[in-house]
Amino acid sequence: MANSDQAAGLGKQVKGAVKDAVGGATNNADLQAEGKLDKAEGKVQKGYGDAKSDLADKLDK
Repeated sequence: MANSDQAAGLGKQVKGAVKDAVGGATNNADLQAEGKLDKAEGKVQKGYGDAKSDLADKLDK
């Protein structure tokens, strides 16, 4: 089961991918850079959520 950090991280990654693609298609470098940043933030947040979930699973055993 995904925790809130995993879900939010995935959401940021998707939002970032859309911004990156739209920025690339419209030659909007600022939007594309913002999208890349959102994707990176999402990966970090999802990684934190994954670690939190792994720790919770280990503590439940």
